This record gives sequence, structure tokens and C-alpha cells, in this order.
Amino acid sequence: MNYGNIKSYDIADGTGVRVSLFVSGCRHHCKGCFNAPTWDFDYGEPYTKETQDKILNLLSPDYIEGFSLLGGEPFEPENQEVLVNLLEEIRRTYPGKSIWCYTGYLFDKDLVPGGRVYTPFTDRMLSCIDVLVDGEFIQELKDISLQFRGSSNQRILHLENGKLVKEGL
Repeated sequence: MNYGNIKSYDIADGTGVRVSLFVSGCRHHCKGCFNAPTWDFDYGEPYTKETQDKILNLLSPDYIEGFSLLGGEPFEPENQEVLVNLLEEIRRTYPGKSIWCYTGYLFDKDLVPGGRVYTPFTDRMLSCIDVLVDGEFIQELKDISLQFRGSSNQRILHLENGKLVKEGL
């Protein structure tokens, strides 16, 4: 797996100050995407053990509220096997920090058994995620007044152990 960027101090992609990882590879190709270079699975740099160690180190200060995972597309099947290990390590090392994830896939359609991108790693990833922002970006539904999402079709889903508890902020 490759990644396009790591942000050490991100305040746009979740609550508080966060560390964010932008993975490479996305099949959605949303019109108006803010991060189109990451559609290419080969974009950026290879994700390595050193990359994971860097992310874990960046998460250590008390003022960092949590971690955000974006793309590209974290739930592309090719990315899940690598990312599940990262998410589980973050959850083990920093149980009090929140994990947000952005996906163009739908929680209740694509990320369920039999769904388009469901793999043996999907449930493990979801069990680590506190807030999932799902749905493709739709330029015609773009709304700059929305918090933590780009278009009005996208949902903010609060999860516990991979199950939906609440929708919205």
C-alpha cells in the first residue's frame, strides 16, 4: 500500500487536533475530488513499519485528540489488510484517542458481508473506528457549511465495536 500524505496537525478532518493519513488508491473518482492524485494506487510513498512508527509517535502528545484515516480510499480491498494492523495498534496504544475514517463506500451497503468491498479485514477495521464519514463526494451536493464532510449526502456515523450507535454530530 502507498500513502500520499501524513498531516501531523489536522483540524479539518475530525474533532480537535488530529494526525491524519491519506492513503493511495481509490476507484470512486468523484467529480470535484479534493485529492484526485491519490486515486492512483502507486501514488506517494510505500507504507512501511517506519511509517506506522511515525504515526504512533505523532499521536503521543496529550493535545492530539485522535487519528483520521482518509484517501484515496481506506476501504479499497488492497488497503484493508495493511490498515487494520495500523488501526488495531492505535487502539491498543492510545485507547482514549478517537479514530475517524472517511470512505466513499456506504456503511450499511458496501461494508457488510456480501458488500462490494467487504473482506476478512472489514469488521476488524470497523471495530476500531469511532466515527465513520461515508458516501461518495457529489459535487452537485457540495455544501461548504457542513462540518467534517463535503456534500450533503455524506453521513457522520458514530460506531461502537463496528456497530452504528448514532448518526450526525
